[in-house]
Amino acid sequence: MTTQKKTTIGGQAIIEGIVMKGPKKSCTVVRRANGELVSKTEPTPSRAPIWEKPIFRGAYTLFTAMKEGMQAINYSASFFEDEEADVPPSRFELWLEKKFGSEGLNKVILSISTVIGIALPIGLFILLPSFLGGFVPKTWGVLARNVLEGCVRVVLFLLFMWSVSHMKDIRRTFEYHGAEHKTIFCYEAGEELTVENVRKQGKYHPRCGTSFMFVLIIIATIVSSIVFSIIDITNPFLRMLAHLILLPLVVGISYEFNRYAGRSESLLSRALRWPGLMVQHLTVFEPDDSMIEVAITAMKAVIPDDGSDEW
Repeated sequence: MTTQKKTTIGGQAIIEGIVMKGPKKSCTVVRRANGELVSKTEPTPSRAPIWEKPIFRGAYTLFTAMKEGMQAINYSASFFEDEEADVPPSRFELWLEKKFGSEGLNKVILSISTVIGIALPIGLFILLPSFLGGFVPKTWGVLARNVLEGCVRVVLFLLFMWSVSHMKDIRRTFEYHGAEHKTIFCYEAGEELTVENVRKQGKYHPRCGTSFMFVLIIIATIVSSIVFSIIDITNPFLRMLAHLILLPLVVGISYEFNRYAGRSESLLSRALRWPGLMVQHLTVFEPDDSMIEVAITAMKAVIPDDGSDEW
């Protein structure tokens, strides 16, 4: 996809909506069941200088993206009535509401969902393969253990993405994902943000979160292979602990890798980002015009007047 510039503006698909985050503002746009667009724009939080440094910025970006993403998902979900809304609350729910109050209960639920949203991918794609790798017989050697562990990571990731992509509601979210990518491509191409212009853009973007997660899995395997070739850790629980300790470094390296591959158009960078683009076939689908309208609304709200989003 030919572009006139690269932008740091990024997005995330949520329930019937999209979040766009720019250097100064972030905007969440949700389409309600009656077709109305609901928009919420907030200033982008500033970060300490240390989190602007290479490696450090990767861990900070991933954590804040996952945290803010879960908050946005909960926000979008609040616009849709639960099918069981007429079912009376359980005694446990009444106790929680009495204990924390309605507002406090919402904060508790949001905190729990955020923790689960962060812990699930780490546990499933990083810690579980590491735990299983600890049961590989010592006679197989360090290399075989690490290669098998890496293969399990990749297979789990691909199976997970393939399975969720076949869920009706998730597929719609992945269509919004396509609208987000197309809108960013349109903006980077210097074209006016209209439905017609956005529709003709490509839907697989090199700076996609799916590509980042796939790269993270590969980098995690490479880093652990190097570390465990020096310090051979076979105990399953110690391997999991070692991976947790290494995780910030792995995330930081993965972020810098994705950053380079996404901003450069060299032959090397195109080759490096190709596997991530292929994985996007599982998480990015063609949107309809109503989804593109949502993405355009969110995008226009975060484009800075001073060009500070240029990468």
